[in-house]
Amino acid sequence: MQRESALSDRLFDLPAVDVRHLKPFEPEALRAPFSTHKPRILVLYGSLRAISYSRLLAEEAGRLLTHFGCEVRFFDPRGLPFPDAEPVSHPKVQELRDLSQWSEGQVWVSPERHGAITGIMKAQIDWIPLSIGAIRPTQGKTLALFQVSGGSQSFNAVNQMRILGRWMRMITIPNQSSVAKAYQEFDEHGRMKPSSYYDRVVDVCEELVKFTYLTRDVSGYLTDRYSERKEDADKLEQRAKPTSI
Repeated sequence: MQRESALSDRLFDLPAVDVRHLKPFEPEALRAPFSTHKPRILVLYGSLRAISYSRLLAEEAGRLLTHFGCEVRFFDPRGLPFPDAEPVSHPKVQELRDLSQWSEGQVWVSPERHGAITGIMKAQIDWIPLSIGAIRPTQGKTLALFQVSGGSQSFNAVNQMRILGRWMRMITIPNQSSVAKAYQEFDEHGRMKPSSYYDRVVDVCEELVKFTYLTRDVSGYLTDRYSERKEDADKLEQRAKPTSI
């Protein structure tokens, strides 16, 4: 009994925690009323080719998301400069950042090139900042991932984008889509043919809509962090200290 009591005491001993910034959990905060507007989804794709299978797949996902009741917008990466090659005031950079801020969820579609996402795809992600002042443009937004391959099925691109999505503090949904030999999966009109690959695209789009509805109204609560509350309080305390005259 003494051993159990000592263990219990240790479980409640948190000497490294600043208890002023711990918050009790509020299950009711997760039951906020649903917003009534359509889920806002931004679609990015990673190719500039005239016949771009990542763009065709992105458009196919956009059609499905529109059918599921979403408002869908696409960003055309043509004219977007390399990161840091131009100031953030560049019109294409501002367009991308404004769309990212507008969105509640995103779809990223990249070809796999040399076992990785394309530079076009990475440039778009790199132009979206982790923070702008006190605003985090991607934090708490949902994310769905797709890739196309010219050869056999691979998951290198979606796996890399999953890491990037986590780094951008996005809620990356569990499901994902990888379309192998993409040149065989679209008809002469640019529409995706019926197949198990297409069925997975539908699955991913359905899941994205569900997760967006589930999280968009509570993303602020879901992303409220102890470390950031503590850091903000420390900064405020430093500003409030009198300075020498």
